[in-house]
Amino acid sequence: MDKLIKEQPVIAILRDIPDDKLINYMDSLYAGGLRAFEISFSSSNAPAQVEKVRAHMPTDAYIGAGTVLTVNDVRTAVDVGADFLLSPSTNPEVLSYCAEHELKLLPGVFSPTDVSVCLEYGFRTLKLFPASSHQPGFIKALQGPFPQTEYVAVGGISPANTAEYLKSGFVGVGIGGSLVDAEDFCRKDWDGIIRNIQKFLNDLRKDNLL
Repeated sequence: MDKLIKEQPVIAILRDIPDDKLINYMDSLYAGGLRAFEISFSSSNAPAQVEKVRAHMPTDAYIGAGTVLTVNDVRTAVDVGADFLLSPSTNPEVLSYCAEHELKLLPGVFSPTDVSVCLEYGFRTLKLFPASSHQPGFIKALQGPFPQTEYVAVGGISPANTAEYLKSGFVGVGIGGSLVDAEDFCRKDWDGIIRNIQKFLNDLRKDNLL
């Protein structure tokens, strides 16, 4: 998982995207320069959407399944072609299953105890969630006793504060609803979304954050 994050440090989180907008939205995010996508399993049609976009998107796009809470969720996600998995928590059954089957998992942590649990199963690249509940520098404190760990910020992250999190030591971010302008999405302004994503990523490159 650490290799994937280093290659694609910005993950677009898709939650409750209507089926009739899904492909156009994915295409616009890809055209803007994003290559890592998480489809949240919090919606009932998420497995079908993962399968659909995995079949549609180019092979250099990584399609992940998010909000994976149980081993059954993991199996379902793998069956529909998910390239990686994300969880908001540290369910030992999920951690054990993913470790045993060598699946790419980004488990969610909030405390030193969570970090310890993840390390027991060999997971060192972790998702701080919700990241906005901590100061960006919180991971420096975690890396004191756990120097082998790296963190992806998820929860409360937007294009406006992504640079702050990356500068503070996070190796990646996951951005949900704030990734694009809501009005652009509602009126299906895919070209506008492409331009805004391109500007967002170019600004990060100018700061040597990508």
